[in-house]
Amino acid sequence: MEISLLFSPESPPLAVIVAARISEVAILPDPSLPPASDPVFVYSSGLKLHGTNTLLRYLGRVSSLPNFYGQDALESAQIDEWLEYVTIFSYGSEFETACSHVDAHLALRTFLVGYSLSIADVSIWSGLAGTGQRWESLRKSKKYQNLARWFNSITAEYGVLSEVTASYVGKRGLGKAPATSSKGTESSSSQAVSRKENVTNGEVVLKEKTAGFEVDLPGAKVGEVCLRFAPEPSGYLHIGHSKAALLNQYFADRYKGQLIIRFDDTNPSKESNEFVENVLKDIETLGIKYDNVTYTSDFFPQLLDMAESLIVKGKAYVDDTPREQMQKERMDGIESRCRNNSADENLSLWKEMIAGSERGLQCCVRGKLDMQDPNKSLRDPVYYRCNPVPHHRIGTKYKVYPTYDFACPFVDSVQGITHALRSSEYHDRNAQYDRIMADMELRPVQIYEFSRLNMVYTLLSKRKLLWFVQNGKVDGWDDPRFPTVQGIVRRGLKIEALIQFILQQGASKNLNLMEWDKLWTINKKIIDPICPRHTAVLEDRRVILSLSNGPEKPFVRVIPRHKKYEGAGMKATTYTRRIWLDYADASLISEGEEVTLMDWGNAIVKEIKKENGIVTQLLGVLHLEGSVKTTKLKLTWLPETDELVNLSLLEFDHLIKKKKLEEDDDFLDNLNECTKKETAALGDSNMRNLQRGEIIQLERKGYYRCDVPFIRPSKPIVLFAIPDGRQQASLN
Repeated sequence: MEISLLFSPESPPLAVIVAARISEVAILPDPSLPPASDPVFVYSSGLKLHGTNTLLRYLGRVSSLPNFYGQDALESAQIDEWLEYVTIFSYGSEFETACSHVDAHLALRTFLVGYSLSIADVSIWSGLAGTGQRWESLRKSKKYQNLARWFNSITAEYGVLSEVTASYVGKRGLGKAPATSSKGTESSSSQAVSRKENVTNGEVVLKEKTAGFEVDLPGAKVGEVCLRFAPEPSGYLHIGHSKAALLNQYFADRYKGQLIIRFDDTNPSKESNEFVENVLKDIETLGIKYDNVTYTSDFFPQLLDMAESLIVKGKAYVDDTPREQMQKERMDGIESRCRNNSADENLSLWKEMIAGSERGLQCCVRGKLDMQDPNKSLRDPVYYRCNPVPHHRIGTKYKVYPTYDFACPFVDSVQGITHALRSSEYHDRNAQYDRIMADMELRPVQIYEFSRLNMVYTLLSKRKLLWFVQNGKVDGWDDPRFPTVQGIVRRGLKIEALIQFILQQGASKNLNLMEWDKLWTINKKIIDPICPRHTAVLEDRRVILSLSNGPEKPFVRVIPRHKKYEGAGMKATTYTRRIWLDYADASLISEGEEVTLMDWGNAIVKEIKKENGIVTQLLGVLHLEGSVKTTKLKLTWLPETDELVNLSLLEFDHLIKKKKLEEDDDFLDNLNECTKKETAALGDSNMRNLQRGEIIQLERKGYYRCDVPFIRPSKPIVLFAIPDGRQQASLN
């Protein structure tokens, strides 16, 4: 339906306009109401909705953004509280009180409610932005840093917000700048949808983008939905699998249904108990709550019976055509010479397959579907193959194993699955899934597609990832360069960030090639407000600064590990007459320059000693009464003591150098030559207490995750650099 937004030009409903733009809901702004009027939605049907909060709640419900009006009744109620609270910002005397309240609330939070953007965030953001210069002055003053961080992150994430404020907010606030004409705003608003310009009868057809979850699972009923996440135990879970797992979890929660973990263990050549154990570990890491764990191998007896039944009914046959010839015949639509063998002939060969005899090993079972169908997946697909390799669960009991294409529809139906979520890469096989299920005469299952998550510079094929493991190009499946759940967590990604990132993609069917920078930006917003701060100086050419009036005897002060988060605890900092500086900092200093030593005060560098143009030593004096505001250089430093710890700082790069591999690209031709860089450094003595997995910030160097904690002085602490969402230079 077409929606017009009527409002007074003196009080444009900024939050409603912002929510519509973010949600990609097309509205036609019409500033034609008299002063002091509540905004109104007018639908093409003639229906009307009145009031800012009513309109926001409507947008919250229809938005394709996940949890825009909360994921449950409790979150919706919390959002309602914020919608009511926002009016305080309009009372001049209460403005800073409101800022202080929201700032405190955001101290440990990325969003006001839950773990994703909601109309509560939109309402408060608009309440601040709508005051114009008053909020801008406070934001720049850093008086309310949590509030400013939150406000800036939302502004950066949604570029359209700057356009909206430019149209409706002047320096003195809402309605103080000329409003954009209705026509101009309509054009701007139309940028929120994908324009598909089919000029038919002079009309422009607008097709809304799908961003986030679809409204419903087709035919789903609350309390009756049963879903399954069915990984193959041939590797660890990666970020692509995470999307499938989390979407299944989302819909199971939404419809109060069941979620089954089912291992698709039909290929013993690739599978192992190690992979089963680690997939379950990854599922736990993702916070997936499931009802039970099953295996396709639990159904092997029934699957054998079903295959034999289809052979007897003439719906399947045994084929001994060599594999390459079979593939060519399928491509060309040529029927196999075995296709019309009698049921007795097929059953005889089927028994040879079950026995794993030499003759049986030459055969496979194929479904008799349609060799001329344009959809090649219907051209007599393989149902069963011989494989003499022992199965990781049931040993050598079987010599034949079903293919995924045969087993999946059978087990889905028998297990009571109502909706099978499958990525769009399987789209051409959906017809095959339905046809096989029909031939089996089983209860149909509703397929629901979503787009596969693809990341730039990333391989998600388990076969290719296995190559890196087997050839020693990485340290294992949990290598921080790998896109596996264990790999990215080991590199420093918080699961909360991964969940936010994946749920933002939703159940869209559009193909996604996502940038890692967006994921790491979300991660930074989570870790920065709470991770402790420490200091490190690079070993290479580090420089001593001797302070002639420094303390004769070293002394210690206990200071916060994070100045704005008490929960980070305290650390002891030692102050000495001689201190270490990074060479990069020392080389920037001029003689006579005043610099700031962080967590200490100012110093004046009186003399710079060099050898062959290389700075080797600095001489200076403390000038603690100096103003920090007047210095250009703010330097990190470490005391010259025996208590410093050795550090190994590791940076990582992508395993491949091409952003997206095409079908005819060989990944081996696109390997990145340098994917790991190690830098030796010294760290403050407090880092002896770091635990494995702890995330810290090294002042002025970035974020790091402790991979190997302190063991003994001769063995360095190993810290993995965590990307912060900014483009990083190549390690070469």
